[in-house]
Amino acid sequence: MDLEGRDIISIRELTREEIDWILKTADSMEPIAKKGSDMLKGKILATLFFEPSTRTKLSFETAMLKLGGETIGFAEPEAASIKKGESLADTIRVIQNYSDVIVLRHPLEGAARFAAEYAEIPIINAGSGSEEHPTQALLDLYTIRREKGGIDGLNIALVGDLRYGRTVHSLAYALSLYNVKLYLVSPSLLRMRREVIEDIKGKIEVIEGLGLEEVIPDVDVLYVTRIQKERFPDLSEYAKVKGSYMINLDVLKGAKDDMIILHPLPRVDEVAVEVDSTPYAKYFKQVWYGVIVRMAILALILGAVK
Repeated sequence: MDLEGRDIISIRELTREEIDWILKTADSMEPIAKKGSDMLKGKILATLFFEPSTRTKLSFETAMLKLGGETIGFAEPEAASIKKGESLADTIRVIQNYSDVIVLRHPLEGAARFAAEYAEIPIINAGSGSEEHPTQALLDLYTIRREKGGIDGLNIALVGDLRYGRTVHSLAYALSLYNVKLYLVSPSLLRMRREVIEDIKGKIEVIEGLGLEEVIPDVDVLYVTRIQKERFPDLSEYAKVKGSYMINLDVLKGAKDDMIILHPLPRVDEVAVEVDSTPYAKYFKQVWYGVIVRMAILALILGAVK
């Protein structure tokens, strides 16, 4: 299976076999991550982040450095020539001369696909508006696989902002390739996008409309997202749903002993700090898994692993 030179724009463009290959490759990256490698020596990763990021940007940069490569880029549009009026297309056509792969985060939906039309090197979508975040979905799948021993046969609940949360869009698409039951728990204002529902229904069992307390006893994986204030065009709408869910010890009393809680982070108030010390909490381990998954992605698309 060959992923060399591929763009990673949408999780829907990957088959289950390709996803499983990426996850299997990530297994082999863990020992490399701990001791370092020169697998990508001479290669340069450009991180172009037109929106704030901590985990995704640093995760990709860490992944590249652990493989022996180098990184360049910016974390604020004010630091780039786009501040002077340069178009995204021109920015991409310039940066590709300095790098071998570009990781792009942008506030506009479709930005990553647009960039890929102009780039002659691979583009990795690190989040385009509220559309998708495919590498987050891959590390989420990897976390489930590592912590639960597999993905097929699980009951998985996505909780919180399912309308604007690009992480849950990509994860829902990815999970539809597996044999799972998917619960969607959100305020009515933040229900999962209709195009996502239409895509995944018929592939897997999807249950909407239940409350958090109703699904907790049945689920194996609780995937929690924050209500994203920055995505709301009307802040009065945000005020209506702010703090809709709080995962605390009381809520978890009815949970399975081996249930796991995931979160793409950052969290605000949707998962209580008291949960951090329980066996349920896997969201900080999820961060480490993100490094080795992104090492696998970079190694595969840059041809270091076949």
